[in-house]
Amino acid sequence: MRDDFADLARRLLHENGYSMKAAARATNYDPAYLSRVLSGKQGPSLKLAEALDDLLGTGGALADTLLDPDDDSRVSRSVENPSRLDAGTVDALAGLLAAYRRLDDTAQPKSIIPATLVQMKEVTRLLKGARGPHRDQLAAVASEFVQFGGWMLAQDRQDTRAIKLLNSAVELADEIRDGTLAAQALNFKGYLARQQGRPEGVARWYAAAAFTPGAHPAQRLGDMLQAAAGMAELGERDDALRMVENAERLTDAAAALPPPETAYWLTPEFNRLNMGLANLGLGRYADAVDHITAGLEGLPPELQSAPWTWEHRDALKRALAAR
Repeated sequence: MRDDFADLARRLLHENGYSMKAAARATNYDPAYLSRVLSGKQGPSLKLAEALDDLLGTGGALADTLLDPDDDSRVSRSVENPSRLDAGTVDALAGLLAAYRRLDDTAQPKSIIPATLVQMKEVTRLLKGARGPHRDQLAAVASEFVQFGGWMLAQDRQDTRAIKLLNSAVELADEIRDGTLAAQALNFKGYLARQQGRPEGVARWYAAAAFTPGAHPAQRLGDMLQAAAGMAELGERDDALRMVENAERLTDAAAALPPPETAYWLTPEFNRLNMGLANLGLGRYADAVDHITAGLEGLPPELQSAPWTWEHRDALKRALAAR
């Protein structure tokens, strides 16, 4: 864990324009101590991690990538003897994943990818030897970690590696019959197809996500809207309109339930962004502007500048220009 923290902290400091000496001055820490931490030679204190969080504006997520001593020992024991996996280890790894996902809301993918993939490999390695009543819970964490790794690589346009991980995430989700996890991995394949400019893939993968058994209504709603955008781009306007109508029928059901933990961002406000993309594809530019604007304004403050919002801001510019 120490080396992963050091890698994350170094990359995030560089991303934000801080040298090691400048970071030491800004946090009031001895440069020699900070140098040892950032080189992985010495473990960070929680206070240092929190000071770096404040400096980098990562909202506590960087500090949360550190396991407390009890959890660190528990995870180490499970790694040494996977057949004796316990619930505490699964909870600790789920918390670690949550911290990495929160970093994705504030930092560039390039800064997070290396440590993410290291952690992902550790979790999947543990899963291979895991036995007992907690294995399925670990498989869920592993599936989510793998799909998160795929999502990060997709954002960085490492397409081949991203697809490989997303396919693996679907297989892990199917193994434990978790429809929300499977649908989310398919959703990320649709996202990647959109970055590649392949409307066929956009329509295919978002539609597959929408009709995955066990998908949450909020997932299905958002996936139908994004599939509609792909269909519209292909000139299949009638099919796109029908897909939008089907999505609109899910609005109340989606709003009545909290989003799934695996897709915590799928609020009604977020799905306004997806409605905006559908309307943009259909040439309804004024409606696209209204929905995307409302969706961006409805995001929590900590997500307003998340790197993944850039795609929607670009869509808003195109809608405004065409309106």
